[in-house]
Amino acid sequence: MNTKFLTRAQSTTVLRMCVALIMPLAMITPAHAADTAPVTPTILTAPSGIPDVAPLPFTGVTSAAFTTPENAVNLNVDPSQGVVGQAMTISGKGLPANVTMPLTWSTADGTWVTDIQPNSVNYLGTKYTKYSVDMATVTTDASGAFSYKTTAPSDFGGVHDIYAVQNGVAIAHGGFQYRRTLTISPSSGPIGTPITITYTGMGASLYTAGAAVHWDNSYAGEMQALWTRGTGKVVIRAAGPVGTHFVEVKDAITFAYLNVLQSPVPFANGGKAFFKVTKDIGAPKPSITWPSVVEPTVSQRTTLSKAGLDPNTTAVATLTPASGPINTKTTINVSGLTTTGTHQIVWATVVGNRVNCTGTCWSYNSIPLGSAEVTSGVIKSEVTIPDHLGGWHVIQVKKGDVIEAQSSFYVKESIMPFLDKAGKVIGMGLAKSDLSGSPEAFALGGAGVPSTKFKAGEEFTISIKGVGWTQLDNTLAVTYDNSYIGYGCGFNSNGYMVVRLRASGAPGTHIIDLHPLLYTQQPSFANTPYGMVPVLSSDRDFAGLALGYQIPVFHFAITVVK
Repeated sequence: MNTKFLTRAQSTTVLRMCVALIMPLAMITPAHAADTAPVTPTILTAPSGIPDVAPLPFTGVTSAAFTTPENAVNLNVDPSQGVVGQAMTISGKGLPANVTMPLTWSTADGTWVTDIQPNSVNYLGTKYTKYSVDMATVTTDASGAFSYKTTAPSDFGGVHDIYAVQNGVAIAHGGFQYRRTLTISPSSGPIGTPITITYTGMGASLYTAGAAVHWDNSYAGEMQALWTRGTGKVVIRAAGPVGTHFVEVKDAITFAYLNVLQSPVPFANGGKAFFKVTKDIGAPKPSITWPSVVEPTVSQRTTLSKAGLDPNTTAVATLTPASGPINTKTTINVSGLTTTGTHQIVWATVVGNRVNCTGTCWSYNSIPLGSAEVTSGVIKSEVTIPDHLGGWHVIQVKKGDVIEAQSSFYVKESIMPFLDKAGKVIGMGLAKSDLSGSPEAFALGGAGVPSTKFKAGEEFTISIKGVGWTQLDNTLAVTYDNSYIGYGCGFNSNGYMVVRLRASGAPGTHIIDLHPLLYTQQPSFANTPYGMVPVLSSDRDFAGLALGYQIPVFHFAITVVK
């Protein structure tokens, strides 16, 4: 690789990678075996601030407990099938006369399950909880009949039981079944146009909670709607050639169930829409789409957000800012220190991998950030976030081996810039592959001279910084023209991920996106669906959001030239 494209940040990464191979680790606590650590499931609560979340249906009041006998009067629900917003009438006959009783509607909650450890987070799957809410109160007439008109609320798909309840017993029963709907917006535009796909009627069970998104029979990724209560909304980008293309969403546990009409869930019918690519306006610049700003519902942060502190310390540490990409400058403020003299400021992280490990897959490692002289119990010092793993870390203040204060910092993923000798940005993320086999090329993952134009068949790279190491953030899934082609991991390379791709297709613009992925390979747990594929709904329905993870979608485009 031409060394004029090797930035200071890149050189630092190469040095640290080499040092990690030859120097002993500064251990903060004993090494932790990723695949043998005790697993403690944490059922996550959806964060507040997620957009487009439907309220609990009807009154939103959870119904009082009731029993369901074997025999009950049939309620007539007309129609018994429909879509969100469908007008329907519920009526009953042969019931006790002149009686007021509640109607109930069965619904559910869906969420994600994780195992939160001091040094990592594991993905353990999903959980669904069924219950009923009060629809309305109805009163029968002198003949024991009633009629109630309403509309089908925005809710999970599938069959919803409707009961009329008297004195804690369901004396009448009916039901309503949702059909799914698919809409896209816009329906036309040039290559690269963001297309919003809205899909209703997704369920609250393993076989109905997932959907596969396809672009011209190419698998673009999956969507869920656990936290948005049955309505999924994702965005893909239009890809060429000019002309009409098909957007399809199908029932899926990761990949499409192609004979769903013969399955136990034939109502999960899927949908199709058309998009017209109007023209090629050239490759858009690289960009990042961040997930919705939400309020996390889990206070624990990896790494070591609470572990390791001196139990007798009264010191309090804060960071301003408390998040940002690598090389961010942050100010640590500490008050309440009871010791004086020189204190070390260190960065707590981990090193290792999930592949070449026997027993211990990764270990804690500390990176010195500086020191401070304490005379009056306070520290105010500016430090620089290392070019290393992304995700949650802590900055610690230590007196000798004693940790007296620490505060969490979240390292955001970012696109690696290429700079010239004067420090000017001459490329973002995209580069020709360096196939020289030199040590410099190997250390940089094969990233060579920055470029956005390639001949068909030519190999190129995309470079990302600040990739994490948990099962929620150590991997990104790659799509080429909305076709999932594989994934890249940033753990073994200390957060620096370089994926190697090959230009293909007709001359013109081709779209490449990198999406979050639920890593389920190692460690591996039972019942972890939706793993190892692009999570297109990660901006609003992703386990990491509850833990404060902000994993973006990266957008790139190349031009294939003759």
